[in-house]
Amino acid sequence: MVDGMTEATELASAAGDHDPKVGLRAVSALRRLLEQLEAVQVRNARVRGWSWQEIAAELGVSRQAVHKKHGGSR
Repeated sequence: MVDGMTEATELASAAGDHDPKVGLRAVSALRRLLEQLEAVQVRNARVRGWSWQEIAAELGVSRQAVHKKHGGSR
């Protein structure tokens, strides 16, 4: 996870770059990384018996939204 944290830190720094090309590419990469991390943690929560409602509450979205996005399977 250290490599992922380093990557995230570098991308967050690059997202504030004065060059829009650098900044926008970093924002896009951060978005992909966040989507991956969310999927990992949703799977982790489901394996540990969390309900879709509990996961949704932590993510600040509706139960339906999280269920639709993450497939509804354990």
